[in-house]
Amino acid sequence: MTHSYRVHYFHLVWSTKQRLPRISSDVQPRLYEYLSAIIRNHSGKLLEIGGMVDHVHLLIELSLPDKFSDCIKDLKASSSRWIHKNFPGLHDFAWQEGYGSFTISYSSLEGVRKYIQNQEQHHATVSFEEEYLHFLELHRIKYDERFVLG
Repeated sequence: MTHSYRVHYFHLVWSTKQRLPRISSDVQPRLYEYLSAIIRNHSGKLLEIGGMVDHVHLLIELSLPDKFSDCIKDLKASSSRWIHKNFPGLHDFAWQEGYGSFTISYSSLEGVRKYIQNQEQHHATVSFEEEYLHFLELHRIKYDERFVLG
């Protein structure tokens, strides 16, 4: 279809396994660069990235969403291997099993970008668990409390 045009924006969120504080200030900038490169390899674009020592937020643009699941698997698996290789002290590093993915309209991009940039301020009063459950409820996603933060 030569006259088909599409772009999709996603706000992605996931934590370290058991929300352990593994993304220190020496790991964070290099990890963020690595995640950005993975997104580019999937013909995507990283618009914003941020987070805390126990989780990450990404705002991404994808023109080929049919490969979305492959992109997420690659982001989590490759970055975990990369951390093991480049930070030997983090041999037990792992991401949580699942993730949150929320579609974003073009008109909401700036608000989500600012939200991601202000993670330290936000988490002065709200835990990751509270934040994550809020996103699920805001987007009316049904979840089982026994498994949601796995």
